[in-house]
Amino acid sequence: MPLDPEVFRHHPGLAAQIRDPEDCVFRHMEPADHDPRMRELGFAEDWRFDDATRNRMLDETLKGRCDRDLWVFGYGSLMWNPGFYFSEVRRARVEGLHRSFCLVDRMGARGDASAPGLMAALDLGGSVEGLAFRIPACNVRCEADYVWKREMIAPGYIPVFVPAETAQGPVEVLSFRADHAVEMMDPTLDHATKVRYIATGRGFLGTSREYLENVVAHCRCMKIEDPELEQLMHDVTAFPALPGNCPTQT
Repeated sequence: MPLDPEVFRHHPGLAAQIRDPEDCVFRHMEPADHDPRMRELGFAEDWRFDDATRNRMLDETLKGRCDRDLWVFGYGSLMWNPGFYFSEVRRARVEGLHRSFCLVDRMGARGDASAPGLMAALDLGGSVEGLAFRIPACNVRCEADYVWKREMIAPGYIPVFVPAETAQGPVEVLSFRADHAVEMMDPTLDHATKVRYIATGRGFLGTSREYLENVVAHCRCMKIEDPELEQLMHDVTAFPALPGNCPTQT
């Protein structure tokens, strides 16, 4: 079901930038659907949270909040492909967290063990601008479940509620902060490694470069300035032409 144009009332230009939730692959997949591929990649059977654990974590996070609207913060792929229905979207700024390309993907989504991919996560410090999506109270438990199956399918993030500023007033947003106890989160990567991972990583969701291109495009659409994003985009674009670089062939 296409999104009501009214949800884009604050930012009409986003109507053409954000995918219909029904077109999101995650909305039509259960966590167990990923198991065969993960076995092929050599991961243990317990690579993800079991359904009971994941549902318990969601219930604990939403405790006392299911009777009110839920705002979800998007800083990466949620900005163009949220995969859940919402009734309003606003540009939002969060203090104390920043967009960091530190999520190393060796799990087959946008990279693997032979050619890791790289995506963004929220890390401590600084500030970050993105999009805040409002899920109405009547749909919170149902739509939040789609978010959870995607963001909390396995260890990687810590769900936190943080204040966000929008032009229409302050809101509290659910965000997912990088869990440094998990191997896939590596905030120590140097710039050259980030560029290489993004330029060569690919998997069943597409390439890491496509991911970066989408983040950059949506930040530009919203006039969000992020110098690191722009530098990464510049250097990833130049990567195949640099001496000694051999892009992956498929």
